[in-house]
Amino acid sequence: MGRRRFPWVTGALRRAALGIAVALATAGAVGAQTCRGHVYLTLDTGNMRHAEEIAAILNRHEVRVTFFLANERTPRGDFSLDPSWAAYWKARADEGHAFGSHTWRHGRFVADEPAGVRYRPQFGEEAGRTITLDAPGVCSELRRVETAFRAYTGRGLDAVWRAPGGHTTPRALASARDCGFAHVGWAPAGFLGDELPSEQVANRVLLARALKDVRDGDVLMAHLGIWSRKDPFAPMLDPLIGGLKERGLCFRTLREHPGYRAQAPVGAQLAAASGTRGR
Repeated sequence: MGRRRFPWVTGALRRAALGIAVALATAGAVGAQTCRGHVYLTLDTGNMRHAEEIAAILNRHEVRVTFFLANERTPRGDFSLDPSWAAYWKARADEGHAFGSHTWRHGRFVADEPAGVRYRPQFGEEAGRTITLDAPGVCSELRRVETAFRAYTGRGLDAVWRAPGGHTTPRALASARDCGFAHVGWAPAGFLGDELPSEQVANRVLLARALKDVRDGDVLMAHLGIWSRKDPFAPMLDPLIGGLKERGLCFRTLREHPGYRAQAPVGAQLAAASGTRGR
């Protein structure tokens, strides 16, 4: 009976649905045009304590970031690149994030010497000792991360790496570059402070500082978990991302960073592989 008495209902609903669809499409187009700048959030493995929480925050905000992976110890008693973490990394890869090497043993590059570069691994073989890596050794330390990651995800790393603590040497940088990896640090304002003692610097202070100081083009750095910080910073990524978006800053991975795309041979690899080397 309703269809006979109100033949206009179907047409009205269709027109309303079309209007909503057009409005949403227009809003999306406007939103895409209102980016007043871009920032590049990067996340080092750390102890992985907040890995799932951070993944949920990223998905909620629909942002893509760059993860730097090392084989670090976790509170579960395993290591971040053990097979027990395969599903986590596969899920992040499927979501479209970018991935770089953070060295396999999360070691510190201490100094150059005639035979190569002095390196002090934090985990794994020779942990706590200072050893010397030649150029192939530096490459192996970076590529070993890629071997594990490829086994779990079916794709390689992107052509970027980060030295633990940001400590590099000329030989380490040159060896990594010859191996196809550009080094990525972070902007002064992009140091989010999750490594600092929470007794000295509260989360609200770190959050306010980042919301105030981060600018277009900045690379931001935090971790998926830090052993020493008693009040973890990870939950602050939620208001941080939201606040930077309100300022008109959009999030990109380092695959889209002009500075790293421009570096040869890294830039050529990124362009040829569309940011997923060996995918």
